[in-house]
Amino acid sequence: MTIWRWVIWGGAALVLGALGFVGWVYAASEAHLRSFTAPAPFAAPIPTDAAAIAYGERLTYNRGCRGCHGEQLEGELMGGMAAAPNLAAYARAQTPATIEAAVRHGIGHDGRALYSMPSYNFVHLSDDDLAAIIAYLRQAPVAQGPRLLPSSLPFAIRLEIARGNDGAIAKYLHLVPPLSQQTNPNRSIARGEYLAMTSCNECHGFGLRADSPFPSNAPDLIVVGAYSEAQFTRLMREGVPSSGTELEMMGPVARGRFTHWTDEEVTDLYAFLSDMSRRAAEAEN
Repeated sequence: MTIWRWVIWGGAALVLGALGFVGWVYAASEAHLRSFTAPAPFAAPIPTDAAAIAYGERLTYNRGCRGCHGEQLEGELMGGMAAAPNLAAYARAQTPATIEAAVRHGIGHDGRALYSMPSYNFVHLSDDDLAAIIAYLRQAPVAQGPRLLPSSLPFAIRLEIARGNDGAIAKYLHLVPPLSQQTNPNRSIARGEYLAMTSCNECHGFGLRADSPFPSNAPDLIVVGAYSEAQFTRLMREGVPSSGTELEMMGPVARGRFTHWTDEEVTDLYAFLSDMSRRAAEAEN
């Protein structure tokens, strides 16, 4: 009887210890998610004219909104845990300030930092461009999407957050470098920097130099220095690199997103990336 009593007490202690550990993981990870200060409310006016709305629609393509939220912005479940909401419905239900906090700061409508929203790609998105996106979303057709339960972080991720080895997107946004070419007298380079730093750094690193804190096989974009403008244009339009091989990631992205860039935007992007490559080579010599 004494032995069984010890077994029962020992089992109870293990259960209580496990529950305490799980509770600590949840509490510590939640504390991290709620530790970020909300930004000042977004106050830019939302346009209503047809040109701005059409521009906003194009931005939802070339800035990748449809890559996570669905081709019709209907919402998708990403990675089995992140519920990317129906954006047309969301824009009607939420304020511009709530949308801006999520897009540029990685903070959700409930004040908790988001884990999967790639806000590092939109830190430098201009007020005008964000307002145009919101304008389009508010009048875009609300497509029927899957029924999405609220996002849920797996225990393994919560544990890494609790241990300080991982974090919500908001934790990393200070690593995105500032724009450095906006006063360049070559306005094509200045415009190209803005395009690259609000699009290409989603995959190619926060500073476009394969410098992302997240695992990625996307190359340092100084590789563009080896491309002619014609080769680069083909890469952007068809997803075909100078080698002619099919690129698993870039191919579909170029054909799905970058075909929505204008010819001038592709020219500007090439101007900036080739100049960045030149400056990088000079710095190494």
